[in-house]
Amino acid sequence: MSSASSNPPSGGGAPRQGAAENAWASGGTMFAGVLMLVNGILGILVGIAAVAKDDVYERIGDYVYKFNLTTWGWIHIVLGILVVLVGYGILKGTSWGKACGVALATVSVLVQFMWLPYQPLWALISIAIGLFVIWALCTDRSDRSDRSDRDDTAAADPKPSEGRGTWGNPGDSAP
Repeated sequence: MSSASSNPPSGGGAPRQGAAENAWASGGTMFAGVLMLVNGILGILVGIAAVAKDDVYERIGDYVYKFNLTTWGWIHIVLGILVVLVGYGILKGTSWGKACGVALATVSVLVQFMWLPYQPLWALISIAIGLFVIWALCTDRSDRSDRSDRDDTAAADPKPSEGRGTWGNPGDSAP
């Protein structure tokens, strides 16, 4: 009786310690994409409510960043559409998704800070979501580790080419 646990992992070596970290980072990236989709859709709805009726939101106290509520509505609609598109790009794994996600999450955090007097609780929640998205996208190294795995495998296992010497060059032999 042989057990599956007695067999070494493929490749003959111990599993890499970074594999578990990559799984967490990849999950965080997926969650960040979903959060961006949801936050973008909610931003669009907030913007529509602000554009439709100027009396939906009431300013709490006096604040430095004073805009007309209709202007805030359009800012939320445009930013919400962009956040939804980038969130979709992150979920699809596009190359531009992470960089644009970090940039848009940063802009979103700043906009939510200026939106504080209108909806303080939701603005704080959106700021927290934006900070998580920035963290998740900046800590995900799955693309880099995939490339380094391929490079490590190629460097660790040089194979002679047909019709060539042992190390890939005509007439070379092992040192």
